[in-house]
Amino acid sequence: MLARVTRSVAAVGRRSYSAAAAAAGEAVRRAPRVGGERGRDTLGRRLLKLIFPKRSAIVTLNKWTEEGKTLQKYQLNRIVRELRTHKRYKHALEICEWMTTQPDMKLLPGDYAVHLDLVGKVRGLTSAEKFFEDLPAEMIDRTTCTSLLHCYVQHNLITKAESLMKKMSECGYLTHALPYNHMLTLYISNDQFEKVSPLVEQLKRNAFPDIVTYNILLSICANRDDKDGAEKIMHELKSKNVTGDWITYSTLTSIYTSAGDIDKAKEALKDVEIRVSRKQRVAYASLITLHANLNNKKGVLKTWDRMSSFFRKMNDAEYMSMISSLVKLGDIKEAGDIYSEWESVTGTKDPRLPNILLQAYTKEGSMDKAEKFHKETVEKGFVSTYVTWETLALGYLSKQRMDKALECLKKALSCLKQWNPNLQLVRDTFEGLEKIGDTKGAEEFLVMLRDAGHVTTEIYNSLLRVYKTAGKMPLIVAERMKKDRVEQDEETHELLKATSRLCVDDVPSALC
Repeated sequence: MLARVTRSVAAVGRRSYSAAAAAAGEAVRRAPRVGGERGRDTLGRRLLKLIFPKRSAIVTLNKWTEEGKTLQKYQLNRIVRELRTHKRYKHALEICEWMTTQPDMKLLPGDYAVHLDLVGKVRGLTSAEKFFEDLPAEMIDRTTCTSLLHCYVQHNLITKAESLMKKMSECGYLTHALPYNHMLTLYISNDQFEKVSPLVEQLKRNAFPDIVTYNILLSICANRDDKDGAEKIMHELKSKNVTGDWITYSTLTSIYTSAGDIDKAKEALKDVEIRVSRKQRVAYASLITLHANLNNKKGVLKTWDRMSSFFRKMNDAEYMSMISSLVKLGDIKEAGDIYSEWESVTGTKDPRLPNILLQAYTKEGSMDKAEKFHKETVEKGFVSTYVTWETLALGYLSKQRMDKALECLKKALSCLKQWNPNLQLVRDTFEGLEKIGDTKGAEEFLVMLRDAGHVTTEIYNSLLRVYKTAGKMPLIVAERMKKDRVEQDEETHELLKATSRLCVDDVPSALC
């Protein structure tokens, strides 16, 4: 497949980088409203009304033409952009496929780049690779190659992505920032930061970093709390006459806030507010969070009021940002009011939102309130997730109600196929059991951890400490450790020796 990239060079040469290809690789910006005049019957309206994936866009297109109505390529491209914005990938793909069957529509490599990206999203990587293989030679250029690269990045395929980048370099296709931005994202997501600087230097030799490049580099600084590095990037950005967007200054605000440089954070936040508009709706949730991080409740409420005047209905992400911010500011009552508003209009029953309030109640030690709230959410049809049960478990741990904590932990682990162990939670649970010498609870917790695939020397040592505190001798611990393929350390030997002189405990139910 990659050899085709090389073979196509003589046939096609270098082409200009089309806007359609940029749409295939970069984050999709919100497209203009499709449909023309209000209430008018347009193709865009018909296609957007399909909603369910099983319904066919091709049927709608054919019916439109049968009615004698005209179809132009630019209209279809605009509809495809709108459908992609709404993640209606199947219908967008069907339109692209329909366009390839129309002899009067002259398709460009950029159109095929969008088509390839949609194939990858709807049918998977193998189909996307096959689509690329089957492209006419004259349709293979930097746009289609970049679209395939994007597929590799989405599937986290470093080796394939690097091989394709090498071929693109040989073909002279790396004259735009987009493929480099894809690779930067791939390296960062895999913690291969050592590859970032060389790639950026290569980008600067062959093309020019764009605002996306600088935003990616700023995100690295944010993860490392590197204020000086961020300021160097901002200096370079301005010296190259690259205009920062709301993401740029939102990241910079977060960096200054984390560094405790509140004055600079407030200045950067002003730059965010200047760049936020109704067209960048997603920016408002970020703006609310930034104000909350600066302990600016007035800014939070002002932004929420502004959103309310712009948008008919808030989405889950916006409600989540507002509720989290009010909780962070300590106004749990007002957060509850916003939650109630969301609950009255939601059609998603997203469990993340009630979990925010549940965490607030448990952290302030109001377990009665937390229990009542959780019961109400269950009665209203909300699903209790791992986070729900873990939150309740942490609340019960803080109150030393170990039976309830273990009950919630068991339910939490049952929600997951694979557990990424919360080591602090494990330690806190064993410490709570040790304080009261609850050997039965400790054995029960050991079984839970074993079933979750997490049994270590530290966990067995914690079990032994519970027995030592209780003044009881555990049964066949060494044999159980051997069966679990867990090594004994020096502390294990000391604990086994100390507990061997104690009274024998009842046989744990886990051993029966």
